[in-house]
Order: sequence, then structure tokens, then C-alpha cells
Amino acid sequence: MNGPEFDIFVIGGGINGCGIARDAIGRGYKVALAEMNDFGAGTSSGSTKLIHGGLRYLEYYEFRLVREALMEREVLWAMAPHIIWPLRFVLPFQKGGVRPAWLIRLGLFLYDHLGGRKLLPPTRSLDMRRDPAGGPLKPLFTKAFEYSDGWVDDARLVVLNARDAADKGALILARTKVVSARRRDGFWSIEIEDQASGARRVITARMLVNAAGPWVDHVLSGAVEANARRNVRLVQGSHIVVKKKFEGPRAYFFQNPDNRIIFAIPYEQDFTLIGTTDRDFEGDPKDVKISQGEIGYLCSAASEYFSEPVTAQDIVWSYSAVRSLYDDGASKAQEATRDYVLKVDEANGAPLLNVFGGKLTTYRRLAEHALEKIGEKIGTRGSPWTAKSRLPGGDFPVLGYEEQVRALAAAYPFLTDAHTRRLVRSYGTAAAALLGDARSQRDLGHHFGSDLYAREVDWLMTREWAFRAEDILWRRTKQGLRLSQEETNFLEEYMAAVPARSVG
Repeated sequence: MNGPEFDIFVIGGGINGCGIARDAIGRGYKVALAEMNDFGAGTSSGSTKLIHGGLRYLEYYEFRLVREALMEREVLWAMAPHIIWPLRFVLPFQKGGVRPAWLIRLGLFLYDHLGGRKLLPPTRSLDMRRDPAGGPLKPLFTKAFEYSDGWVDDARLVVLNARDAADKGALILARTKVVSARRRDGFWSIEIEDQASGARRVITARMLVNAAGPWVDHVLSGAVEANARRNVRLVQGSHIVVKKKFEGPRAYFFQNPDNRIIFAIPYEQDFTLIGTTDRDFEGDPKDVKISQGEIGYLCSAASEYFSEPVTAQDIVWSYSAVRSLYDDGASKAQEATRDYVLKVDEANGAPLLNVFGGKLTTYRRLAEHALEKIGEKIGTRGSPWTAKSRLPGGDFPVLGYEEQVRALAAAYPFLTDAHTRRLVRSYGTAAAALLGDARSQRDLGHHFGSDLYAREVDWLMTREWAFRAEDILWRRTKQGLRLSQEETNFLEEYMAAVPARSVG
């Protein structure tokens, strides 16, 4: 061999892997990435879907992480104003509660001033006896604070990073497993397997990046030739989605007697998202699912605040994910650091970068720090560029969502208002390309249910690596909340009959 095909090979198609691949290809490196399942199918689509500083992390003195996350909120909002937008949080408190008012005020003061906030509105106090936010809650909560953070469609954030990396020339492979990775003649020889066909091939690269999330230790002890040890603490987080518990666009931040917190967030117009739990996890992350104990905990915790109790019968969907936190020896799962740790192993030649921990909000900065370490080992190319970039479909002003809705409605007047808004929220300026020359609903092709049509399904299959119905219904969109089992089965049959897919 004259030399490796790629500079960097990334294992893992979650937010960290896709973010690193996108940053690297934009700097001029030759990049390949393999994800054994769908992009964001694990931890990255199982989050609370927030772009936030992490108010509760201040209690654990994670000031560097909180400051970095706070600074990233408006950076990411500008990068993708279709899938990221501001959200106001109401934090009720009562005298003698978990945390005194002065401590909450101090935390929110730091929150307002640590991170270079420009567009997000500051904290304010609420009289819950007069403010509409007090309506759904028990009357004993008479005061609250309201502060700013952001919302994100987490699964779309992942796939748009993958899409942009591919558009810039990276080789992005979904459903491709790394069978083995061995150091050879100063570079990596990586055998990969297509999970659908079983076909195998060997790819060579100068540097390997292990961004496998919950599987990072598994990769080290299995496929990759490296010095393996236990590095991560697996923590399960579960969420429930219930019928809408309150009106209005604001979310709630609830403090529990055990010092943990949960959020109650408006979700997909007709629902409320409640989560998350924190408990140590043992086993294979692919088998994670919500437990009856977690269901009971979330229902009970939310019912302490809402005047109308939350019950298991209210649940329309639930999801769980395993977070791979760097094992810092914390005694409780909720106390384990959410900061990321990057470690380079080059004991036997070709360098390996292992990525531990991280969170959605800081993925872009994690990628920048990863590129610094990559540059130290295989030579620096380009310079940081993502802070001023736009993700696909996000090339419009941060406050321009309504204008985008009006423009799309004018171009495609046959769409309902709800459909128009969902398309702009999902695809931004790319919604017009998706709709193309359609002049009526009939032109959108088969109607699968809700407002999901064949034209969107075909786009997701050819542009966004969608392969199964669940990829579309629970990650690319959330239409699984609205389609029946019969409609879901038909969508699965439709997708299976498509002979070929192009995601170039």
C-alpha cells in the first residue's frame, strides 16, 4: 500500500461522531464515518431535546462546562434555526422547598451572565397567582422564576451534521459495522461490514476516532486493537410522552425531594414530554427500555406539581437511552460529570482518539477540541469554521421562522398551516426542494397518515439514509405519535419495496 485512503476514520454516528466528521471534512481532511445502526439511533435521539447550559450542573461546580454550554446556545440556534429555537422555563418554588430562593436566584444570575447571552431574554420572577403559568399547577406554588434555554430536534441535529459532512465530501456509511481495526505500517486497517448485504471491505486511515457513545468501551475491548479499560459509566435516562397537560409555549423545571429534577415540556403540539430519570445501567445499551419504576417515578414527580395528576394511563409513548458519562467515581448517577473527555492512544503507532461523555449542547465545541488533538497527531489542516456555519436548511435569520412559513405557504397554498409549519421546522429552506414541483396534495404521492406523504418519505430515503419505518416515524419526524399500526406497516412495506437508495 502506498498510503491510507483517509486521514480520519470515525466510529459512531451519534452527535459527537457526526460533528467531528463534519468539522474535519470542512478543514480539508479526508474523512470516513461508519455507524452500525441508524444515525442518532442511540443516545443522541434519546435526550430531553434541550440546548441548555445545565442549570443543575452549577451545584456540582461544573462551571467550565456550564459556561461553554451557555455560550453555545445562541451559536447553535443561529446554525439551525429550523430545528433549534428558544424556550422559556418556569421554575416554581415554595418556602421550605428543596432549594432556597436565594440559591436559585444566585444560580440564575450566573446563568444569565456567564455565557454571553445576546438574544435570549433574561430571568424574571413570576407571581403564579396571576401568571397563566400557575394555572396547571397546584395552588401551593405561588412564586416562580422564568429563564431561557433552547429546544432542539435532537435526531435531526445528528442527521443534518451527517448530511453536511457528506455534501462536503466525507464518506458517510449508515448501518455499517466496524468488524476490526488493526494498526499496520503506521496507519489503521479497518474492516467494515454492510449490515444489510453482509458485504465486507477494508478501509485504511491515518487516525481512528472512537465516538461510539455507550459502546466506546465495547469497541476498545472488541473490534479495535488498543489498550482497553473501563472508561465510561452508563446511565439510563427515560422519558414519557403524555397527552397535553397544559397550554402555552413555556416548559416547566420541577425540583424533586430527592434533589433530582425533571422537565415538563410542550411536545409536538398535542403532547407533553416529561423526563428524565438517572440510574446506573448494566447490560447492552441496545436493550434499554423504560422500567415500571421509572414510569412510577416520573408520574409521581410530575403529579407533585400538576393539579391534575399524571398517570401511566396518560402515556402515549416512552423512550429510553443510555448516556455514556466519563467515569469520575461519582457516588450517584446524577452527580457523574456531563463534561467530555478526549484521550489519545498512540502506544503502538497510528493514533486513536477516544471520545468519552459529552452532551448535545457542547457537541460542536467537543468537535473543535477533537480536531485540535487530531491536528497534533497527523498535522493541522484548516482552522475552526463551524461557529459561523449553517446546517442544511438553516440558512435564514434566527428570528425568521414565521417568514419562512409564509413563503412556503405562498408557494404551496394547498398545504395546511400545520403541515407547512412542520415542514419548515424539519427542513427549513430545504422544504421547497423536498416539495419540488408539487401543485396539489395529489402530487405528494401516497398518504401514509397524518401529514406524511410519499414525497417526504422518498426524500428521507434518498437524502437522509432512512431505511426503516422507525427511522422516519421516530427520528426524522415524530409522526409515529399519529400513525396507526396499520399505517406504520404499510409504510414499512413501501420502504422495503424501494430498489435502491442514493444518499450521495
